[in-house]
Amino acid sequence: MKKIVLIGRSEAGKTTLTQALRGEKIQYHKTQYVNNFDVIVDTPGEYAQTARLGHALAVYTYESDIVGLLVSAIEPYCLFPPCITCMANREVVGIVTKINHPDARLDMADMWLTLAGCRKIFHVDSATHEGVPELFEYLREPGDVMPWEHDAADESELMQ
Repeated sequence: MKKIVLIGRSEAGKTTLTQALRGEKIQYHKTQYVNNFDVIVDTPGEYAQTARLGHALAVYTYESDIVGLLVSAIEPYCLFPPCITCMANREVVGIVTKINHPDARLDMADMWLTLAGCRKIFHVDSATHEGVPELFEYLREPGDVMPWEHDAADESELMQ
């Protein structure tokens, strides 16, 4: 799989999405430092929200194949300025989280990410896993076997 770094403000859903992508039980966990997993880099929101720490995110974009800008569908404002994606020398995608929240504004989140420069935007709900398989598929590289494909292959072998 391609390596993705998740960037967004505090409580945007970066760690929850990381847990969903890793197949872990969803539980609240405040990210205090950069967690560099095998193919996911989970960053603290404070790095994106603090001018003096923001430049540190650039280092993690260099180690990743894709930059994921996260915006919660219930956020009152967007952290990312227009045309920010040109600052990364990697592909940048937008990820809208909390899409099933009663106060969700997908149209607003999509507009913010489009203005930031994201050409591809995913809508995810980490709790229900809605949109997570599509993100998995996007990160897939030739030869990757996804967990659900591995399970299906095991069942086929058992049936024979």
